[in-house]
Amino acid sequence: MKRETGAYESISFGEETARAFIPHPLPPSTPALQMNARRNALLAEALSSISRLAVAETMVPSHDWFLYGYTRKEALISSQIEGTQATFQDVAKFEATREGENPADIEEVCNYVDALNYARAEMASPKGLPISTRLLCGIHLRLMRGVRGAEKQPGHLRNRQNWIGGAKPGSAIFVPPPHTAVPAALAKLERWIHATDPLPALVRAGLAHAQFETIHPFLDGNGRAGRLLITLLVEHWGLLKSPLLYLSLAFKRHQPEYYRRLSQIRTAGDWEGWTEFFLACVREAADDGVDSATRIFALIDADRRRLIRNARTTVAGVRLHDLLIQNPMLTLARTTRLLKTTKPTAIKAIASLQKCGILHEISGRRRDRIYSYRAYLAILEKDTLLEN
Repeated sequence: MKRETGAYESISFGEETARAFIPHPLPPSTPALQMNARRNALLAEALSSISRLAVAETMVPSHDWFLYGYTRKEALISSQIEGTQATFQDVAKFEATREGENPADIEEVCNYVDALNYARAEMASPKGLPISTRLLCGIHLRLMRGVRGAEKQPGHLRNRQNWIGGAKPGSAIFVPPPHTAVPAALAKLERWIHATDPLPALVRAGLAHAQFETIHPFLDGNGRAGRLLITLLVEHWGLLKSPLLYLSLAFKRHQPEYYRRLSQIRTAGDWEGWTEFFLACVREAADDGVDSATRIFALIDADRRRLIRNARTTVAGVRLHDLLIQNPMLTLARTTRLLKTTKPTAIKAIASLQKCGILHEISGRRRDRIYSYRAYLAILEKDTLLEN
């Protein structure tokens, strides 16, 4: 029996009409989503990969070592999916110098990091917001602040019809619910997130993401907000203690199938196909994370050993190496501030890292030089470089 996942409502748009899709509340029903042998196997593989990712985090001395690279890589790829042209080098340079060739695109990436930090702080505070429509609006406000789409009601649910693909709703690939139906649809999603459900938490995270994208509650930025929702739900339901699982790269690699699977939920009631695709993406994303963590740990450990063995290494140089994980590009002025020291001491610290091949001068300038932890950035840049 074909499952109905929503109902269509005719809407008028100027002189034409279109059919807007209003999704039924979660969980899938008539029939209910069943975890058969294939889906259970995919779930077990995904959870195993998530467990390895959690273990990988314990390999590094500092929790912050993981989060710097992970949050920015996710922010970068999530923004690239929406069409930004920023690279990891652009982001690192902007953070070091406030300079960049694509400042608007870089701001989108920085906004994503800000939105994630805001949401986690709210969820962790006894007086903060739980995952809810209000929290999602707060996330959206920060995602859209001062960037492309900033004129499209940042922080507010849409007050008019939107659509995906095509110049008008009548020729669109997909027309989400009328704006009048959005608050109720989000409220039902919020209640389901906080209700008891026998489906596994990871499966529920996938269902929630698809439902959010179908509701498409904002005029712009729905993709970024929806992908961020997955990360928050994985932490909320205790699958990971930190925001380490990011699916933007897997979704980007399989973008045509991602859109096809979402569409088939609406057109064919295929929640099962979406769930299998989502679980495979989770496994892939977690395995990517483990690979990056292993390579970062090996690099940092080898560089630190080499630095300590060098007779000319200063104490400030060792301290600077520790700070590179969150500051992979530096200027002399920034180094002085980070070390809270004098300019001569900062110069010696930079020089000691250069002699060990850890830092490289990349600006070619005589003044206001920029230094890069090139090998570290190369690991983080994997799969983020834009195609020519």
